Amino acid sequence: MPIRIPDSLPATDVLESENIFVMTEYRAMHQDIRPLKVLLLNLMPTKIVTETQIMRKLSNTPLQIEIELLQTVSHEAKNVSGEHLSTFYTSFDEIKDKRYDGMIITGAPVELLDFEHVDYWDELTAIMDWSTTNVHSVFHICWGAQAGIYHHYGIQKHELENKLSGVFEHQVDKPSSPLVRGFDDVFRAPHSRYTEVRAEDIEAHPQLELIATSDEAGVYLAKSVDSRHFFAFGHPEYDDDTLLKEYERDAAKGMGVALPAHYFPNDDPTQMPQATWRAHAQLLYTNWLNYYVYQTTPYDLAKVGTDEDSVHE
Repeated sequence: MPIRIPDSLPATDVLESENIFVMTEYRAMHQDIRPLKVLLLNLMPTKIVTETQIMRKLSNTPLQIEIELLQTVSHEAKNVSGEHLSTFYTSFDEIKDKRYDGMIITGAPVELLDFEHVDYWDELTAIMDWSTTNVHSVFHICWGAQAGIYHHYGIQKHELENKLSGVFEHQVDKPSSPLVRGFDDVFRAPHSRYTEVRAEDIEAHPQLELIATSDEAGVYLAKSVDSRHFFAFGHPEYDDDTLLKEYERDAAKGMGVALPAHYFPNDDPTQMPQATWRAHAQLLYTNWLNYYVYQTTPYDLAKVGTDEDSVHE
């Protein structure tokens, strides 16, 4: 089934070249079924790249998904044109009276700042508060996961001695969770961050549960017991060359960064890395959409956030 996105979005050509069924708004208007309405709050500076990565993961399901792009207006985006933002993005004021089946909050390169010192923190917390009554299920990524688990549950982040960058092995800690249905017992996933949340803090919180962790990289997946909030502390959406580009960028700045771990063949940066996490990343998004959005969201979106809106574990 297709992914439904705005007409003329740059990601359209990329996704279609990969044989992904993309449905424009015009074509979707002539269908009677209700698509899942998913809001993407894109906090990354490279917005077009992130849009494409996320939409690629949302596309491989038998569901029609209508994507709406949201930006924070209290922060000036410098790596994307104003025309792109005005054409494809909306603001919180424009959507705050709407309801959505799902929402994704991306990461952002602001980890070393205290949450309250991020210039759009007040706007972000207002959106996160709004999501508790207007969104059926929210998926948080990397810094977005750290911000969400801090704001909703008070779990602190901790600065690492060195940047954690690479592709790491993980184990499934709760194999009964539909979120990891179909996962191998050991799987790989990318991380790129300077801070972490700790497994013991999540385990100690009665409203949270660990789903997957890594001996080397720490917590990867967690969720709220009520299945309203999902947290991925890595970057399952990353392309095969994303960590390479980050490494080259930081090296060019003279930051003295180490090679991303377990990423380049033979740890040789002259060799092109191969994606070893793509299948599980796809399965993660598909499971979230299927088990925690499609199968539980009210058909009538007006019921989202009411007593008639319930999810399962």
